[in-house]
Amino acid sequence: MNWLESHLLSIIIFLPIFGLAVISLIPERQKDVIRILSLSFSFIILILTIKMWLLFKGSGDFEFAEIYPWIPSLNIYYRIGIDGVSLMLVILTALLTPIAILTSWNEINKRIKAFYMLMLALETGLLGVFSSLDLFMFYVFWEVVLIPMYFIIGIWGSGNRIKSAIKFFIYTMLGSVLLLVAIIYGSTVTGGSFDIVKWYAHNFSYTDQIFIFITLAIAFGIKVPIFPLHTWLADAHSDAPTAGSVMLAGVLLKMGTYGFYRLIIPILPLATAKFAPIMLTLAVISIIYGGLVAMVQPDFKRLIAYTSISHLGFVMLGLFSLQIEAVEGAVLQMLNHGLSTSALFIMLGMIYERYKTREISEYGGLAKALPVLTTAFIIVSLSSMGLPLLNNFVGEFLILLGSFQTQTIYASCAISGIVISAIYMLWLIQRMFLGKLKSEEFLKFPDLEIREYFVLLPIIILIFAIGICPRPWLSSIQRSADLFMAFSKRVETITTPDAHKINVSDQLPTTND
Repeated sequence: MNWLESHLLSIIIFLPIFGLAVISLIPERQKDVIRILSLSFSFIILILTIKMWLLFKGSGDFEFAEIYPWIPSLNIYYRIGIDGVSLMLVILTALLTPIAILTSWNEINKRIKAFYMLMLALETGLLGVFSSLDLFMFYVFWEVVLIPMYFIIGIWGSGNRIKSAIKFFIYTMLGSVLLLVAIIYGSTVTGGSFDIVKWYAHNFSYTDQIFIFITLAIAFGIKVPIFPLHTWLADAHSDAPTAGSVMLAGVLLKMGTYGFYRLIIPILPLATAKFAPIMLTLAVISIIYGGLVAMVQPDFKRLIAYTSISHLGFVMLGLFSLQIEAVEGAVLQMLNHGLSTSALFIMLGMIYERYKTREISEYGGLAKALPVLTTAFIIVSLSSMGLPLLNNFVGEFLILLGSFQTQTIYASCAISGIVISAIYMLWLIQRMFLGKLKSEEFLKFPDLEIREYFVLLPIIILIFAIGICPRPWLSSIQRSADLFMAFSKRVETITTPDAHKINVSDQLPTTND
Protein backbone atom coordinates (compact mmCIF):
# COMPACT_ATOMS: atom_id res chain seq x y z
CA MET A 1 0.00 0.00 0.00
CA ASN A 2 1.55 3.34 -1.09
CA TRP A 3 1.64 6.57 0.90
CA LEU A 4 -1.56 7.93 -0.64
CA GLU A 5 -3.53 4.80 0.16
CA SER A 6 -2.07 4.58 3.67
CA HIS A 7 -3.22 8.12 4.46
CA LEU A 8 -6.23 8.27 2.16
CA LEU A 9 -8.82 8.59 4.92
CA SER A 10 -6.95 11.46 6.61
CA ILE A 11 -6.61 13.25 3.27
CA ILE A 12 -10.34 12.89 2.65
CA ILE A 13 -11.21 14.20 6.13
CA PHE A 14 -8.93 17.24 6.09
CA LEU A 15 -8.83 18.25 2.43
CA PRO A 16 -11.94 20.45 2.98
CA ILE A 17 -9.95 22.38 5.61
CA PHE A 18 -7.18 22.97 3.07
CA GLY A 19 -9.84 24.13 0.61
CA LEU A 20 -11.29 26.41 3.27
CA ALA A 21 -7.85 27.96 3.81
CA VAL A 22 -7.37 28.54 0.08
CA ILE A 23 -10.80 30.17 -0.26
CA SER A 24 -10.04 32.45 2.68
CA LEU A 25 -7.30 34.04 0.56
CA ILE A 26 -9.65 34.89 -2.32
CA PRO A 27 -11.19 38.40 -2.34
CA GLU A 28 -14.92 38.43 -1.61
CA ARG A 29 -15.70 40.15 -4.91
CA GLN A 30 -14.45 37.14 -6.92
CA LYS A 31 -17.64 35.21 -6.33
CA ASP A 32 -17.35 32.79 -9.23
CA VAL A 33 -13.78 31.87 -8.27
CA ILE A 34 -14.93 31.10 -4.73
CA ARG A 35 -17.80 28.96 -6.00
CA ILE A 36 -15.60 27.06 -8.45
CA LEU A 37 -12.90 26.42 -5.85
CA SER A 38 -15.34 25.11 -3.27
CA LEU A 39 -16.97 22.86 -5.86
CA SER A 40 -13.57 21.65 -7.08
CA PHE A 41 -12.34 20.70 -3.62
CA SER A 42 -15.57 18.90 -2.78
CA PHE A 43 -15.45 17.05 -6.11
CA ILE A 44 -11.85 15.93 -5.50
CA ILE A 45 -12.97 14.57 -2.13
CA LEU A 46 -15.73 12.64 -3.87
CA ILE A 47 -13.22 11.12 -6.33
CA LEU A 48 -10.91 10.10 -3.48
CA THR A 49 -13.85 8.59 -1.61
CA ILE A 50 -14.80 6.50 -4.64
CA LYS A 51 -11.17 5.32 -4.84
CA MET A 52 -11.33 4.34 -1.17
CA TRP A 53 -14.54 2.40 -1.81
CA LEU A 54 -12.85 0.49 -4.65
CA LEU A 55 -9.96 -0.41 -2.32
CA PHE A 56 -12.29 -1.38 0.53
CA LYS A 57 -12.12 -5.11 1.38
CA GLY A 58 -15.28 -5.42 3.48
CA SER A 59 -13.62 -7.68 6.05
CA GLY A 60 -15.51 -6.22 8.99
CA ASP A 61 -12.34 -4.77 10.47
CA PHE A 62 -11.68 -1.04 10.52
CA GLU A 63 -9.79 -0.38 7.30
CA PHE A 64 -7.61 2.61 6.30
CA ALA A 65 -6.83 2.89 10.01
CA GLU A 66 -4.35 5.44 11.33
CA ILE A 67 -3.27 5.85 14.94
CA TYR A 68 -1.01 8.65 16.21
CA PRO A 69 -0.52 10.15 19.68
CA TRP A 70 -2.44 13.38 20.18
CA ILE A 71 -2.64 13.98 23.93
CA PRO A 72 -1.09 10.72 25.18
CA SER A 73 -1.04 11.88 28.80
CA LEU A 74 -4.86 11.74 28.67
CA ASN A 75 -4.98 8.60 26.49
CA ILE A 76 -6.29 10.68 23.59
CA TYR A 77 -5.11 9.57 20.17
CA TYR A 78 -5.69 10.52 16.57
CA ARG A 79 -7.40 7.24 15.75
CA ILE A 80 -9.46 6.81 12.58
CA GLY A 81 -10.73 3.93 10.44
CA ILE A 82 -13.85 2.82 8.60
CA ASP A 83 -15.93 -0.30 8.31
CA GLY A 84 -18.70 -0.93 5.80
CA VAL A 85 -21.26 1.16 7.66
CA SER A 86 -19.12 4.24 8.14
CA LEU A 87 -17.97 3.88 4.51
CA MET A 88 -21.57 4.26 3.31
CA LEU A 89 -21.97 7.47 5.31
CA VAL A 90 -18.61 8.85 4.19
CA ILE A 91 -19.68 8.23 0.57
CA LEU A 92 -23.02 9.94 1.25
CA THR A 93 -21.26 12.98 2.74
CA ALA A 94 -18.77 13.21 -0.11
CA LEU A 95 -21.57 12.97 -2.69
CA LEU A 96 -24.02 15.43 -1.17
CA THR A 97 -21.49 18.18 -0.42
CA PRO A 98 -20.72 19.09 -4.07
CA ILE A 99 -24.41 18.65 -4.89
CA ALA A 100 -25.32 21.09 -2.09
CA ILE A 101 -22.70 23.54 -3.34
CA LEU A 102 -24.11 23.36 -6.88
CA THR A 103 -27.61 23.82 -5.45
CA SER A 104 -26.54 27.05 -3.75
CA TRP A 105 -24.96 28.50 -6.91
CA ASN A 106 -27.65 31.13 -7.52
CA GLU A 107 -29.37 31.12 -4.13
CA ILE A 108 -26.44 32.38 -2.02
CA ASN A 109 -25.44 35.93 -2.99
CA LYS A 110 -24.27 37.50 0.26
CA ARG A 111 -21.16 36.66 2.27
CA ILE A 112 -20.32 34.00 -0.28
CA LYS A 113 -16.82 33.35 1.01
CA ALA A 114 -18.04 32.68 4.55
CA PHE A 115 -20.81 30.40 3.30
CA TYR A 116 -18.55 28.11 1.28
CA MET A 117 -15.91 28.06 4.00
CA LEU A 118 -18.58 26.89 6.44
CA MET A 119 -19.80 24.26 3.97
CA LEU A 120 -16.30 22.81 3.73
CA ALA A 121 -15.86 22.94 7.52
CA LEU A 122 -19.18 21.12 7.83
CA GLU A 123 -17.92 18.42 5.46
CA THR A 124 -14.78 17.86 7.53
CA GLY A 125 -16.86 17.57 10.70
CA LEU A 126 -19.19 15.00 9.17
CA LEU A 127 -16.38 12.93 7.67
CA GLY A 128 -14.61 13.00 11.03
CA VAL A 129 -17.67 11.83 12.96
CA PHE A 130 -18.10 8.80 10.70
CA SER A 131 -14.38 7.92 10.74
CA SER A 132 -13.35 8.50 14.37
CA LEU A 133 -12.34 5.53 16.50
CA ASP A 134 -11.38 7.71 19.46
CA LEU A 135 -14.33 9.03 21.45
CA PHE A 136 -12.67 12.36 22.23
CA MET A 137 -12.09 12.88 18.50
CA PHE A 138 -15.66 11.77 17.86
CA TYR A 139 -16.88 14.48 20.23
CA VAL A 140 -14.65 17.17 18.69
CA PHE A 141 -15.91 16.43 15.19
CA TRP A 142 -19.48 16.28 16.53
CA GLU A 143 -19.08 19.84 17.79
CA VAL A 144 -17.43 20.96 14.55
CA VAL A 145 -20.63 20.01 12.72
CA LEU A 146 -22.84 22.06 15.05
CA ILE A 147 -21.19 25.45 14.51
CA PRO A 148 -21.30 25.71 10.67
CA MET A 149 -24.92 24.55 10.51
CA TYR A 150 -25.93 27.10 13.14
CA PHE A 151 -24.49 29.94 11.05
CA ILE A 152 -25.79 28.53 7.74
CA ILE A 153 -29.34 28.61 9.10
CA GLY A 154 -28.96 31.88 11.02
CA ILE A 155 -27.25 33.97 8.32
CA TRP A 156 -28.41 32.55 4.98
CA GLY A 157 -31.82 31.22 5.98
CA SER A 158 -35.22 32.85 5.55
CA GLY A 159 -38.30 33.56 7.66
CA ASN A 160 -37.60 33.18 11.37
CA ARG A 161 -34.05 32.07 10.68
CA ILE A 162 -32.57 33.48 13.90
CA LYS A 163 -35.16 31.76 16.07
CA SER A 164 -34.77 28.49 14.17
CA ALA A 165 -30.98 28.64 14.39
CA ILE A 166 -31.08 29.28 18.14
CA LYS A 167 -33.56 26.44 18.62
CA PHE A 168 -31.32 24.13 16.61
CA PHE A 169 -28.31 25.23 18.64
CA ILE A 170 -30.00 24.75 22.04
CA TYR A 171 -31.29 21.27 21.22
CA THR A 172 -28.05 20.04 19.70
CA MET A 173 -25.92 21.64 22.40
CA LEU A 174 -27.98 19.80 25.01
CA GLY A 175 -27.23 16.61 23.12
CA SER A 176 -23.55 17.51 22.95
CA VAL A 177 -23.34 18.06 26.71
CA LEU A 178 -24.94 14.69 27.38
CA LEU A 179 -22.61 13.05 24.86
CA LEU A 180 -19.61 14.57 26.66
CA VAL A 181 -20.92 13.41 30.05
CA ALA A 182 -21.32 9.85 28.75
CA ILE A 183 -17.84 9.83 27.20
CA ILE A 184 -16.14 11.15 30.33
CA TYR A 185 -18.08 8.79 32.59
CA GLY A 186 -17.33 5.81 30.35
CA SER A 187 -13.64 6.69 30.16
CA THR A 188 -13.36 6.68 33.96
CA VAL A 189 -14.93 3.22 34.03
CA THR A 190 -12.59 1.88 31.31
CA GLY A 191 -9.42 3.14 32.97
CA GLY A 192 -9.21 6.41 31.08
CA SER A 193 -9.59 4.94 27.58
CA PHE A 194 -11.31 6.77 24.71
CA ASP A 195 -10.66 3.92 22.25
CA ILE A 196 -13.99 2.73 20.82
CA VAL A 197 -12.63 -0.79 20.23
CA LYS A 198 -11.56 -1.03 23.87
CA TRP A 199 -15.02 0.11 24.92
CA TYR A 200 -16.37 -2.82 22.90
CA ALA A 201 -14.14 -5.16 24.90
CA HIS A 202 -14.95 -3.66 28.28
CA ASN A 203 -17.68 -5.32 30.32
CA PHE A 204 -19.64 -2.40 31.73
CA SER A 205 -21.66 -3.04 34.88
CA TYR A 206 -25.44 -3.01 34.70
CA THR A 207 -25.66 0.36 36.48
CA ASP A 208 -23.01 1.91 34.24
CA GLN A 209 -24.80 0.68 31.14
CA ILE A 210 -28.12 2.16 32.23
CA PHE A 211 -26.59 5.58 32.91
CA ILE A 212 -24.54 5.69 29.69
CA PHE A 213 -27.50 4.44 27.63
CA ILE A 214 -29.84 7.15 28.90
CA THR A 215 -27.38 9.98 28.28
CA LEU A 216 -26.33 8.74 24.85
CA ALA A 217 -29.89 7.88 23.79
CA ILE A 218 -31.03 11.44 24.48
CA ALA A 219 -27.97 12.89 22.72
CA PHE A 220 -28.41 10.75 19.62
CA GLY A 221 -32.22 10.83 19.79
CA ILE A 222 -32.14 14.62 19.42
CA LYS A 223 -30.01 14.28 16.31
CA VAL A 224 -32.11 11.58 14.60
CA PRO A 225 -34.59 13.09 15.68
CA ILE A 226 -36.92 10.61 17.31
CA PHE A 227 -40.24 11.48 18.95
CA PRO A 228 -40.53 13.44 21.28
CA LEU A 229 -37.13 15.10 20.68
CA HIS A 230 -38.04 16.26 17.18
CA THR A 231 -39.51 19.73 17.65
CA TRP A 232 -36.45 21.61 16.34
CA LEU A 233 -36.37 19.87 12.97
CA ALA A 234 -39.27 21.41 11.01
CA ASP A 235 -38.26 24.98 11.93
CA ALA A 236 -34.63 24.36 11.00
CA HIS A 237 -35.59 22.89 7.63
CA SER A 238 -38.22 25.46 6.73
CA ASP A 239 -35.90 28.41 7.41
CA ALA A 240 -32.59 26.93 6.20
CA PRO A 241 -31.31 27.63 2.68
CA THR A 242 -31.69 24.70 0.29
CA ALA A 243 -28.05 23.65 0.66
CA GLY A 244 -28.50 23.64 4.44
CA SER A 245 -31.58 21.43 4.16
CA VAL A 246 -29.71 19.05 1.85
CA MET A 247 -26.88 18.57 4.34
CA LEU A 248 -29.19 18.53 7.34
CA ALA A 249 -31.60 15.91 6.00
CA GLY A 250 -29.05 14.05 3.92
CA VAL A 251 -26.22 13.63 6.40
CA LEU A 252 -26.56 15.41 9.76
CA LEU A 253 -29.54 13.36 10.90
CA LYS A 254 -27.53 10.18 10.21
CA MET A 255 -25.14 11.21 12.97
CA GLY A 256 -27.86 10.20 15.42
CA THR A 257 -28.66 6.81 13.90
CA TYR A 258 -24.93 6.16 13.43
CA GLY A 259 -24.39 6.89 17.13
CA PHE A 260 -26.97 4.27 18.07
CA TYR A 261 -25.32 1.79 15.70
CA ARG A 262 -21.69 2.48 16.59
CA LEU A 263 -21.83 3.20 20.33
CA ILE A 264 -25.05 2.30 22.09
CA ILE A 265 -26.22 -1.14 20.95
CA PRO A 266 -22.87 -3.00 20.67
CA ILE A 267 -21.34 -1.48 23.81
CA LEU A 268 -24.39 -1.56 26.10
CA PRO A 269 -26.18 -4.90 25.52
CA LEU A 270 -27.84 -5.08 28.95
CA ALA A 271 -29.24 -1.57 28.67
CA THR A 272 -30.27 -2.24 25.08
CA ALA A 273 -32.26 -5.28 26.20
CA LYS A 274 -33.92 -3.27 28.96
CA PHE A 275 -34.81 -0.23 26.85
CA ALA A 276 -35.47 -1.94 23.50
CA PRO A 277 -39.28 -2.01 24.01
CA ILE A 278 -39.25 1.72 24.76
CA MET A 279 -37.05 2.52 21.76
CA LEU A 280 -39.18 0.35 19.47
CA THR A 281 -42.32 2.08 20.71
CA LEU A 282 -40.79 5.51 20.07
CA ALA A 283 -39.67 4.35 16.62
CA VAL A 284 -43.20 3.28 15.67
CA ILE A 285 -44.67 6.49 17.10
CA SER A 286 -42.16 8.47 15.02
CA ILE A 287 -43.12 6.53 11.88
CA ILE A 288 -46.84 7.17 12.30
CA TYR A 289 -46.69 10.62 13.91
CA GLY A 290 -44.23 11.99 11.34
CA GLY A 291 -46.47 10.83 8.51
CA LEU A 292 -49.70 12.16 10.00
CA VAL A 293 -48.22 15.58 10.77
CA ALA A 294 -46.70 15.75 7.28
CA MET A 295 -50.17 15.28 5.78
CA VAL A 296 -51.49 18.56 7.23
CA GLN A 297 -48.52 20.83 6.48
CA PRO A 298 -49.30 23.84 4.24
CA ASP A 299 -45.56 24.50 3.68
CA PHE A 300 -43.84 21.99 1.38
CA LYS A 301 -40.48 22.17 3.19
CA ARG A 302 -42.11 21.47 6.54
CA LEU A 303 -43.96 18.54 4.96
CA ILE A 304 -40.73 16.92 3.78
CA ALA A 305 -39.09 17.69 7.14
CA TYR A 306 -41.71 15.63 8.96
CA THR A 307 -41.24 12.77 6.51
CA SER A 308 -37.68 12.48 7.82
CA ILE A 309 -39.02 11.73 11.29
CA SER A 310 -41.10 8.94 9.79
CA HIS A 311 -38.38 7.45 7.59
CA LEU A 312 -35.72 7.51 10.29
CA GLY A 313 -38.21 5.86 12.62
CA PHE A 314 -37.85 2.86 10.29
CA VAL A 315 -34.08 2.97 10.78
CA MET A 316 -34.52 2.91 14.55
CA LEU A 317 -36.99 0.03 14.23
CA GLY A 318 -34.43 -1.93 12.23
CA LEU A 319 -31.57 -1.29 14.65
CA PHE A 320 -33.48 -2.22 17.81
CA SER A 321 -35.08 -5.28 16.23
CA LEU A 322 -31.62 -6.87 16.55
CA GLN A 323 -32.05 -9.09 13.50
CA ILE A 324 -29.41 -9.19 10.78
CA GLU A 325 -31.79 -8.44 7.90
CA ALA A 326 -33.32 -5.52 9.78
CA VAL A 327 -29.91 -4.11 10.71
CA GLU A 328 -28.65 -4.32 7.13
CA GLY A 329 -31.86 -2.67 5.97
CA ALA A 330 -31.48 0.08 8.58
CA VAL A 331 -27.95 0.89 7.45
CA LEU A 332 -28.98 0.89 3.79
CA GLN A 333 -31.97 3.05 4.67
CA MET A 334 -29.65 5.69 6.14
CA LEU A 335 -28.13 5.99 2.67
CA ASN A 336 -31.50 5.79 0.92
CA HIS A 337 -33.07 8.51 3.05
CA GLY A 338 -30.08 10.75 2.47
CA LEU A 339 -30.49 10.43 -1.29
CA SER A 340 -34.27 10.64 -1.64
CA THR A 341 -35.00 13.34 0.92
CA SER A 342 -32.09 15.49 -0.25
CA ALA A 343 -33.41 15.28 -3.80
CA LEU A 344 -36.88 16.35 -2.65
CA PHE A 345 -35.46 19.38 -0.84
CA ILE A 346 -33.35 20.25 -3.88
CA MET A 347 -36.33 20.19 -6.24
CA LEU A 348 -38.54 22.15 -3.86
CA GLY A 349 -35.70 24.66 -3.63
CA MET A 350 -35.68 24.92 -7.43
CA ILE A 351 -39.42 25.58 -7.39
CA TYR A 352 -39.02 28.20 -4.65
CA GLU A 353 -36.25 29.95 -6.65
CA ARG A 354 -38.72 30.39 -9.49
CA TYR A 355 -41.97 31.24 -7.69
CA LYS A 356 -40.90 32.53 -4.24
CA THR A 357 -43.53 30.75 -2.17
CA ARG A 358 -43.55 27.53 -0.15
CA GLU A 359 -47.32 27.38 0.30
CA ILE A 360 -48.65 24.24 -1.37
CA SER A 361 -52.02 25.91 -1.97
CA GLU A 362 -50.35 28.49 -4.25
CA TYR A 363 -49.40 25.80 -6.74
CA GLY A 364 -51.21 23.61 -9.24
CA GLY A 365 -50.56 22.23 -12.71
CA LEU A 366 -46.78 22.67 -12.55
CA ALA A 367 -46.41 19.66 -14.85
CA LYS A 368 -47.43 21.95 -17.73
CA ALA A 369 -44.80 24.53 -16.85
CA LEU A 370 -41.99 22.27 -15.60
CA PRO A 371 -42.42 18.82 -17.20
CA VAL A 372 -38.86 17.55 -16.63
CA LEU A 373 -38.77 18.71 -13.01
CA THR A 374 -42.20 17.16 -12.48
CA THR A 375 -40.98 13.81 -13.83
CA ALA A 376 -37.95 13.88 -11.55
CA PHE A 377 -40.10 14.84 -8.55
CA ILE A 378 -42.51 11.97 -9.19
CA ILE A 379 -39.64 9.46 -9.48
CA VAL A 380 -38.09 10.57 -6.18
CA SER A 381 -41.50 10.69 -4.50
CA LEU A 382 -42.19 7.10 -5.57
CA SER A 383 -38.80 6.21 -4.14
CA SER A 384 -39.73 7.86 -0.86
CA MET A 385 -42.95 5.83 -0.81
CA GLY A 386 -40.96 2.60 -1.16
CA LEU A 387 -41.95 1.58 -4.69
CA PRO A 388 -40.25 -1.66 -5.85
CA LEU A 389 -37.16 -1.23 -8.06
CA LEU A 390 -36.36 2.03 -6.28
CA ASN A 391 -33.91 2.39 -3.40
CA ASN A 392 -36.20 2.86 -0.38
CA PHE A 393 -38.06 -0.37 -1.12
CA VAL A 394 -34.95 -2.46 -0.45
CA GLY A 395 -34.23 -0.85 2.91
CA GLU A 396 -37.81 -0.90 4.17
CA PHE A 397 -38.34 -4.48 2.97
CA LEU A 398 -35.27 -5.72 4.85
CA ILE A 399 -36.25 -3.79 7.98
CA LEU A 400 -39.74 -5.27 7.99
CA LEU A 401 -38.47 -8.74 7.06
CA GLY A 402 -36.13 -8.77 10.04
CA SER A 403 -38.50 -7.02 12.42
CA PHE A 404 -41.35 -9.46 11.80
CA GLN A 405 -39.14 -12.31 13.06
CA THR A 406 -38.99 -10.98 16.62
CA GLN A 407 -41.07 -7.79 16.83
CA THR A 408 -44.28 -8.69 15.03
CA ILE A 409 -46.50 -6.13 16.74
CA TYR A 410 -44.11 -3.23 16.17
CA ALA A 411 -43.50 -4.24 12.55
CA SER A 412 -47.23 -4.55 11.91
CA CYS A 413 -47.82 -1.05 13.24
CA ALA A 414 -44.92 0.30 11.18
CA ILE A 415 -46.55 -0.90 7.95
CA SER A 416 -49.20 1.77 8.43
CA GLY A 417 -46.40 4.31 8.03
CA ILE A 418 -45.82 3.10 4.47
CA VAL A 419 -49.50 3.61 3.68
CA ILE A 420 -49.46 7.09 5.22
CA SER A 421 -46.32 7.90 3.22
CA ALA A 422 -48.08 7.02 -0.02
CA ILE A 423 -51.04 9.21 0.93
CA TYR A 424 -49.13 12.41 1.69
CA MET A 425 -46.69 12.08 -1.22
CA LEU A 426 -49.41 11.37 -3.79
CA TRP A 427 -51.49 14.20 -2.34
CA LEU A 428 -48.51 16.56 -2.63
CA ILE A 429 -47.98 15.56 -6.27
CA GLN A 430 -51.67 16.04 -7.03
CA ARG A 431 -51.87 19.49 -5.44
CA MET A 432 -48.64 20.90 -6.86
CA PHE A 433 -48.05 19.27 -10.22
CA LEU A 434 -51.30 17.87 -11.59
CA GLY A 435 -54.66 19.38 -12.42
CA LYS A 436 -55.34 22.82 -13.85
CA LEU A 437 -52.50 25.32 -14.15
CA LYS A 438 -52.90 27.65 -11.17
CA SER A 439 -51.50 30.70 -12.92
CA GLU A 440 -50.26 31.58 -16.39
CA GLU A 441 -47.32 33.27 -14.63
CA PHE A 442 -45.89 29.80 -14.00
CA LEU A 443 -45.19 29.45 -17.73
CA LYS A 444 -42.76 32.39 -17.69
CA PHE A 445 -40.09 30.37 -15.91
CA PRO A 446 -37.87 27.79 -17.65
CA ASP A 447 -37.68 24.10 -16.84
CA LEU A 448 -34.42 22.61 -15.57
CA GLU A 449 -31.19 24.32 -16.61
CA ILE A 450 -27.89 22.50 -17.20
CA ARG A 451 -26.62 23.02 -13.64
CA GLU A 452 -29.82 21.57 -12.22
CA TYR A 453 -29.49 18.46 -14.39
CA PHE A 454 -26.01 17.88 -12.93
CA VAL A 455 -27.47 18.26 -9.44
CA LEU A 456 -30.32 15.78 -9.87
CA LEU A 457 -29.00 13.13 -12.26
CA PRO A 458 -26.45 11.50 -9.89
CA ILE A 459 -29.08 11.06 -7.18
CA ILE A 460 -31.73 9.68 -9.54
CA ILE A 461 -29.23 7.26 -11.07
CA LEU A 462 -28.34 5.99 -7.58
CA ILE A 463 -32.02 5.68 -6.66
CA PHE A 464 -32.49 3.26 -9.56
CA ALA A 465 -29.10 1.55 -9.10
CA ILE A 466 -29.71 0.67 -5.45
CA GLY A 467 -33.29 -0.35 -6.12
CA ILE A 468 -32.46 -2.63 -9.05
CA CYS A 469 -29.10 -4.00 -7.87
CA PRO A 470 -28.64 -3.56 -4.10
CA ARG A 471 -26.07 -6.35 -3.75
CA PRO A 472 -22.88 -4.19 -4.05
CA TRP A 473 -24.15 -1.90 -1.33
CA LEU A 474 -25.27 -4.69 0.97
CA SER A 475 -22.04 -6.64 0.48
CA SER A 476 -20.05 -3.63 1.70
CA ILE A 477 -21.93 -3.56 4.99
CA GLN A 478 -22.63 -7.28 5.49
CA ARG A 479 -19.54 -8.22 7.50
CA SER A 480 -19.83 -5.09 9.66
CA ALA A 481 -23.47 -5.93 10.34
CA ASP A 482 -22.46 -9.49 11.28
CA LEU A 483 -20.04 -8.15 13.89
CA PHE A 484 -22.70 -5.75 15.13
CA MET A 485 -25.00 -8.73 15.65
CA ALA A 486 -22.24 -10.65 17.45
CA PHE A 487 -22.23 -7.94 20.10
CA SER A 488 -25.96 -7.33 20.24
CA LYS A 489 -26.65 -11.08 20.53
CA ARG A 490 -25.09 -10.92 23.98
CA VAL A 491 -28.44 -9.64 25.22
CA GLU A 492 -29.94 -13.06 24.56
CA THR A 493 -27.67 -14.79 27.09
CA ILE A 494 -27.38 -12.05 29.71
CA THR A 495 -30.24 -11.88 32.16
CA THR A 496 -28.75 -10.70 35.44
CA PRO A 497 -27.01 -7.49 36.49
CA ASP A 498 -23.66 -9.25 37.03
CA ALA A 499 -23.68 -10.92 33.62
CA HIS A 500 -21.25 -8.25 32.45
CA LYS A 501 -18.44 -10.73 33.23
CA ILE A 502 -18.95 -12.43 29.83
CA ASN A 503 -15.76 -12.22 27.75
CA VAL A 504 -16.33 -11.09 24.16
CA SER A 505 -12.80 -10.03 23.23
CA ASP A 506 -12.57 -12.72 20.55
CA GLN A 507 -15.36 -10.98 18.63
CA LEU A 508 -13.71 -7.56 18.48
CA PRO A 509 -13.08 -5.87 15.15
CA THR A 510 -9.48 -4.83 14.62
CA THR A 511 -7.94 -1.76 13.04
CA ASN A 512 -6.29 -2.96 9.85
CA ASP A 513 -5.03 -0.50 7.30
